[in-house]
Amino acid sequence: MDLTLPLDYATIERILPHRYPFLLVDRITEFEVDKRIVGIKNVSLNERYLSHDPGGRPALPPTILTEAVAQVGAIMILAKPENRQRLIFFAGIERVRYRRAVHPGDVVEIEAVVLRLRSRMGLLKGVARVEGKPVVDGTMTFALGPTQVAV
Repeated sequence: MDLTLPLDYATIERILPHRYPFLLVDRITEFEVDKRIVGIKNVSLNERYLSHDPGGRPALPPTILTEAVAQVGAIMILAKPENRQRLIFFAGIERVRYRRAVHPGDVVEIEAVVLRLRSRMGLLKGVARVEGKPVVDGTMTFALGPTQVAV
């Protein structure tokens, strides 16, 4: 698999098992193996999971934003040849802070940095930013499962 940056949506689909509307990452712009990854999520008005914030404006729910951060981290882990056919599980989150709402038209830059990486588990620090300002940050634990079985 060619991992020439930027990774587009089709390449991301070859790495992650998620599909529309659950695939939340549009592009990967930076990638340092086992260290760091940066992805982009473009928020549009026609996204089915938008909610309305107290001001009545549509906003991306914090849970969806958290999942987008987890997916960027998962791309970094599953892009490694030895992990390509494995399943990745979101095992936990800690110290997550939601700083402000994300609205249609925003471009969310998501960065995940490896804090700890073992053969079957790891810990990532994730930060999502809009216009350079943090909108969510926290640490996420993941576990790698067995190789996927083709049906």
